[in-house]
Amino acid sequence: MFDYGTDIFTEPEPSPDTLANLGPLRALAGVWEGEGVDEHPVAEGRERNAFVERYEMQPIDAQTNGPQLFYGLRYHTHIVKPGEVETFHDQVGYWLWEPAAQAVTMTLAIPRGQVLLASGPATVDATDFEVSATLGTEVHGILSNPFLDRSFRTIGFRMTVTVHRDGTWSYDEEARLQMPDRADVFAHTDRNTLHRVAEPTPNPLASPKP
Repeated sequence: MFDYGTDIFTEPEPSPDTLANLGPLRALAGVWEGEGVDEHPVAEGRERNAFVERYEMQPIDAQTNGPQLFYGLRYHTHIVKPGEVETFHDQVGYWLWEPAAQAVTMTLAIPRGQVLLASGPATVDATDFEVSATLGTEVHGILSNPFLDRSFRTIGFRMTVTVHRDGTWSYDEEARLQMPDRADVFAHTDRNTLHRVAEPTPNPLASPKP
């Protein structure tokens, strides 16, 4: 953990322009679409599905916890199977850049009763970084509803992000599951490459005044 000193109350004066201060997250701002691949457990073993994803990431005003400062993106990703309208996966949260600590943090909440907080190191100009979370820790951890915890316990999570020179970005995500009918840990994976379809909307403090 970055040492912010003994004064835990005094807040810094953040910039009103979040887009200019997102560090490695700047390339992810905007609205994105792509076709990816999911591999998840089924009764017979493993199933592989193609999916269509729309991933929206919009800048928020800077956030402070005393001296700790975050610039961030609020995100919503919505996924369907090709040619279908029924939701295959829905997820909301925040991507956060902590300049002093040189760290990226992602929050995740899904409507199946699960949340997590994942984090990892990154430099301000990084084009590759990874965030991770582990079950049982009091920081950067995973919480699930009782059924998921018993039947599909997520014991670890990681997500690697790569920004490409052509303006796209991709992710490689793995959730490690323990299930009562299997001796080995199951790797539930998702991968996609996303193409920008719309520019980000400036955060409220940076938006033009009427």
